[in-house]
Amino acid sequence: GLSQYSSDPHTEWDLSTYSTREQVLEAVRNLRYKGGNTFTGLALTHVLEQNLKPDAGARLEAEKLVILLTDGKSQDDANLAAQTLKNLGIEIFAIGVKNADEAELRQVASEPLELTVYNVLDFPLLSSLVGKLTRVLCTRIRERSHKETTGSAVKDTPANTGPQLSPTDLKISAVTSKSMHLAWSPPLRPPKKYRVVYYPSKGGTPKEVVLEGAESSLQLSNLTSHTEYLVSVIPVYDTALGDGLRGVTSTLPLSSPRSLRVSELSHNSLRLSWKAAQGATHYLVLCSAAPDGAED
Repeated sequence: GLSQYSSDPHTEWDLSTYSTREQVLEAVRNLRYKGGNTFTGLALTHVLEQNLKPDAGARLEAEKLVILLTDGKSQDDANLAAQTLKNLGIEIFAIGVKNADEAELRQVASEPLELTVYNVLDFPLLSSLVGKLTRVLCTRIRERSHKETTGSAVKDTPANTGPQLSPTDLKISAVTSKSMHLAWSPPLRPPKKYRVVYYPSKGGTPKEVVLEGAESSLQLSNLTSHTEYLVSVIPVYDTALGDGLRGVTSTLPLSSPRSLRVSELSHNSLRLSWKAAQGATHYLVLCSAAPDGAED
C-alpha cells in the first residue's frame, strides 16, 4: 500500500488494491509526486487509521511495516504519532532525502536505528539503498513469520524472533540517583553487537550505547535523579536483528539534608546547622522575612 502526504494525507492504493508485482510497479510508474507541506505526524496517523485496517487489506497475521520517505522536517509532532504505531507492534523504517532532519528520522524509526534509518542527498541516490533495505525487510519478515509457524514453542519469549536471535531475562540492579546496572541472558546465537537505548519516559533525547556481542551487562551512568527511564537492549546481526528486551526503572531521588536547627539568634543574625546530604558538593541557603517581608 502507498500513501502520499503534504498537509492532507492521501491513499494512493491500499494493501488489497493490487495482487501482482507487475501491477504495483505500473502503479509506481504512474505515481505523481505530491508537493507542499510536511505534516509527517498526520501522515503516520492516517496510515494507522486508514491503511492498516482489515477493510484496506491488512491481514491480522501479517507483520506490519511502514517505510517513511520524506524530504523535509515535520511541521507537526511526528514522534508522538510514530510512538503510537511502535507501541502497537508496527515497525517503522525512515528514509530521508535532501532536507530531511536526521535527528527526527532517528526519533521516528524503530530500533535498532542502524538498520532502520537511511539518508541520501538527492532522490536519484535512493537507488543505492534498495539492495540493503530489501534484505533487511525480507529478513525481518522471514524471522517473524518463522515465529508464527513454530507456534507455542516460542510464544512466551519476549522476542519475535525467538531464543535463537533474542536475549532474555533483563535485570536492572544497583540503582542509584545517577546510575543503574543492566544484565541479560544472551541469545543462543551471539549477536555481532548490542545497541542499548535509554531515555526518560516523560520525554527526552534517547541515548545509545553500542556493545560487542560477547558482552551481556552494562553500567549506565550520568543519569538524572528521581526519573523513570525506559531501557531497550537490541541484538544486531549481519543480516538480521533480534527483538529487543525492554525494561523500566526509576533512579533514586538525591539525598536531602536533615535535622535543620537554628541557634545563636541575635537582632541581625542566626546560625543554621543540619545533617549533611550524601554526595552534595554545595548547598544553597535561602532566607526571607515572613510572611511578606523583604526580598530573599
